[in-house]
Amino acid sequence: MGLDGDVTADFALVGGGFAGLSAARRLAQLNPGARIVVLEAGRLAEGASGRNSGFMIDLPHDLSSDDYSGHGPEADRAMIGLNRQAIAFAREAVERYDIDRNFFDPAGKVNGAASETADALNRSYAKHLTELGEPNERLDAQAMADLTGSRHYVSGLYTPGTVMLQPAGYIRGLGKGLRRDGVMVFESSPVSGMRRDGGSWELATPRGRVRADRVILANNGHLESFGFEQGRLMHVFLYASMTVELDAEALRRLGGQPRWGVTPSDPMGTTMRRIDPGQGGNRIVTRTCATFEPGMEPTEATLRRTAAVHREKFDERFPALKGVRMEHTWAGHLCLSRNGVSVMKELDQGLWSACVCNGLGTTRSTLTGIGAAELASGVESDVTRHFLAEPEPTKLPPQPFSTLGANAYLRWKEWRAGRE
Repeated sequence: MGLDGDVTADFALVGGGFAGLSAARRLAQLNPGARIVVLEAGRLAEGASGRNSGFMIDLPHDLSSDDYSGHGPEADRAMIGLNRQAIAFAREAVERYDIDRNFFDPAGKVNGAASETADALNRSYAKHLTELGEPNERLDAQAMADLTGSRHYVSGLYTPGTVMLQPAGYIRGLGKGLRRDGVMVFESSPVSGMRRDGGSWELATPRGRVRADRVILANNGHLESFGFEQGRLMHVFLYASMTVELDAEALRRLGGQPRWGVTPSDPMGTTMRRIDPGQGGNRIVTRTCATFEPGMEPTEATLRRTAAVHREKFDERFPALKGVRMEHTWAGHLCLSRNGVSVMKELDQGLWSACVCNGLGTTRSTLTGIGAAELASGVESDVTRHFLAEPEPTKLPPQPFSTLGANAYLRWKEWRAGRE
């Protein structure tokens, strides 16, 4: 349902993804009886919130590092604690709103290594985790084949704390639950204008306006579209393909377990995920390739190139399924800063942001949403203190150098990842 007419609210949120819906839920917890409005430009989960791989990761997962290690033991322990707060927050929402448990599976994940070089990265990361006191288990090549049905991997590193989401199902369930609790969630209601009018803000959409005392921008990279942090945000698209539903014969040839997730030991490698009927059918998802798109729109040529790469990566891992058709190929928009910080702060009087996921959208966006809601409610917490202590995003080089340099770097990293 889209906004049709004018509405007055105590809080308005721009964006109905992980950040916006988490913020709405936290606002409702802290402000019983408040009028809360969420404005989503498209349909819930049609954007980036439904186009990610669904890994809600608790451990350090620094995409700019060689092996995901973070920024030292003290900082990593603090980040793990915050990530687990986000997972607990999501788990409570699943229970409260009776979201399908298949959409929130605390199954853990595996870092897969397809070469001795990548295996060394796994060993390095395992050493780091052990120093942090975090459980991890090494899987040999046979254990990886038993899990995935693939002989591609020489080893794996299992960690138990990751939740495997069906992200679209989770987001739609969260939106449905919030509506049940009285939050007004309007889809197909893009905000085309925003201005301060006296002591409140007025948000314009195609068919109505929202006047609210307090507003949270939870629109990730589109924060820049509202005039904030311009020239500081990196708009990156990741790409994925999903097979048709595998028939009984294909499943027999494949073998392995019906539900698993494998992230690459090299952060620029290939993520693979197998789902079962509870999460959308017997299918395999391949995710790899990244491009820097300052215009926030990938090209058809890029989609064709990445689909061809996905075909190659899939066939390498599953030769018994070579030729199985990919039913869907898509791009998902994420937003990074050069120095790896988010933008969770007060932007203006009565205006806050919950933006810049840095490639960790399910967990980090949940946290920024919680934090922005707490700031807007006058509450201090470990979450608010963490994000408020972060520096500003650093400036990007001027165009066209930033685009040319970023895409050259991403293609080099993609090449260097090789079999991963």
